[in-house]
Amino acid sequence: MDFLTLLQVLDSTVRLATPLLLACLAGLFSERAGIFDIGLEGKMLAAAFFSAAVAYVTGSVWIGLLAGVTASLAFSVIHGVASITFRGNQLISGVALNFLAAGLTVLIAQTWFNQGGRTPSLTGNARFEPITLPFAETLQNVPIFGPIYYELISGHSILVYVAALAVPATWYILFRTRFGLRLRAVGENPAAVDTAGVSVVGLRFAAVMICGVLCGLAGAYLATSLSAGFVKDMTAGRGYIALAALIFAKWRPWYALMACLLFGFLEAIANRFQNIEVIGFVIPVQFMQALPYILTVVILAGFVGKAIPPRAGGEPYVKER
Repeated sequence: MDFLTLLQVLDSTVRLATPLLLACLAGLFSERAGIFDIGLEGKMLAAAFFSAAVAYVTGSVWIGLLAGVTASLAFSVIHGVASITFRGNQLISGVALNFLAAGLTVLIAQTWFNQGGRTPSLTGNARFEPITLPFAETLQNVPIFGPIYYELISGHSILVYVAALAVPATWYILFRTRFGLRLRAVGENPAAVDTAGVSVVGLRFAAVMICGVLCGLAGAYLATSLSAGFVKDMTAGRGYIALAALIFAKWRPWYALMACLLFGFLEAIANRFQNIEVIGFVIPVQFMQALPYILTVVILAGFVGKAIPPRAGGEPYVKER
């Protein structure tokens, strides 16, 4: 593999890891507050459809982005009411949202556009265009640094850079602010937070809403940047992979970045090379395409070290009277 090919693979890695990273950080906020969210997949799918549909109708990708985030927030409200207000089972609520999104998006798409459950292709201002960073074209012929800056760092849509900035922002919010301290405390010992006079319900709803915004960005990126429209089940299990990455990262933002880049790299390799030869043995492309999902099962089965979730995770809080 020559240097240019390596850069192209890494460029694809960044693009493919972006929705995983946004969804992973979404789950990080939610689970740090004690709310398990299996519904990341459904929120991303709803956001992908509504962002693509509205962007196509209005011709504005920004209005489409707003619609996608709003749809994801609506799903977050449902999950929050079910699991926080009514103290329902968080896992069942998340799975129900996934089923709802899978059926609802196809039904509405078929009703609105009559194209087999997909939206028309997005063009022009209805899509996020790549951004060329300053001096990228000028420096592209500079040895080593030029190609890295031009091929790998520059040329992504704005949501890629938003996802990259979201990692240090998440770390700062969770570990350097009073809000983050309280959020983490709610996931560990909600009774102590309540005793201190802080609303457990309010903090958990705040975490669920942040989760909704990030899932909205992830879904909108899939439909308006990585692809040019919505197709049925286009999330393709990315919400579950994001959950596996979150467990792999042990609920820490910087580790989440590394985990998502790993999954993105495996997908980029599978897309780039049809067959890979290792020590005289040809690995079929089908195995490479399945590798991210195989790794997900391995991580969730607990074979990659012990990951301890927040102690109060998945448990509804009942205030003592």
